[in-house]
Amino acid sequence: MGRSDGLQATIGDQVTLSGVGVHSGAPVSMTMHPADVDTGILFQITDPRSGKEAEISAEWRAVTATELCTVLAGSNGVTIATVEHLMAALRGLMIDNVIIEIEGVEVPVMDGSSGAFVDAIDSVGRVVQSRPRRFIEVLKPVRVDKGDAYGELRPYNGSRLEVTIDFPTPLIGRQSFEADLSPTVFRRDLARARTFGLVRDVEKLWQLGYALGSSLENSVAIADDRVLNPEGTRWSDEFVRHKALDAVGDLALSGLPILGLYRSYKGGHRLNFTVLQAMFADPTAWRIVEGPVRRSAGHAEVGAGLTVPAMGPDYS
Repeated sequence: MGRSDGLQATIGDQVTLSGVGVHSGAPVSMTMHPADVDTGILFQITDPRSGKEAEISAEWRAVTATELCTVLAGSNGVTIATVEHLMAALRGLMIDNVIIEIEGVEVPVMDGSSGAFVDAIDSVGRVVQSRPRRFIEVLKPVRVDKGDAYGELRPYNGSRLEVTIDFPTPLIGRQSFEADLSPTVFRRDLARARTFGLVRDVEKLWQLGYALGSSLENSVAIADDRVLNPEGTRWSDEFVRHKALDAVGDLALSGLPILGLYRSYKGGHRLNFTVLQAMFADPTAWRIVEGPVRRSAGHAEVGAGLTVPAMGPDYS
């Protein structure tokens, strides 16, 4: 992601957040813990309904649902939902290794963005570790079409997002967000973009037993082409910024940061995930490379220096 030290990183201390699940409406407590090098992002979940526990690695092979949010499942059937905003914060700030303990079936929605997770990470700091970071380098284009929607990964000298949405409501319409990703860009342009929805759609979800925790405190509500939230939107194009945030979180389930361009049109969780599946299904489309480390300066240029694979493609 632009300029970054080539070493893995974790958080400086444990930090706890509490909130509600946007779909269950149930209270959730979540604690992030520092983790050793090469741990990755690991969820340790206790399902309060069944008492079952599970350890789930935050990677694409654990994804079981993408209709309303991104859901991961363990081998014993325990699931954790709405992981995308937390995953976006971890990837956006280049946190490689963390263990996340959750008492509940969802990551707390907080205000509907990644902001609270960024603040939590900042409160304990980011700790650089002793081992080089690895990346997934996109070697050739991979594209998935779903009607007039599409998503694609393409080779790129860095990490870039180009996301376009097109909604029939004039309040949203067609919006685009394009940027080379870095922690600075993520903090400034994406982290506080909130989830959104049409009131009529949310009412249908309520009838089906979903979105029970949704409110003006954690989403931008749209009715009759006006925003119901008293404070309005945080940006005029907050809608596409949130879709870009979701893409960062969904693509983080690749397991390693991606060096490449991700472009989507009318995308969402399902399309983001399907593009990841398509890339991993073609072992000639990607490889794992190791980030260079400039110990004297403490930084490394990500992209041009990453030309020699540390190993052949695998699924580890």
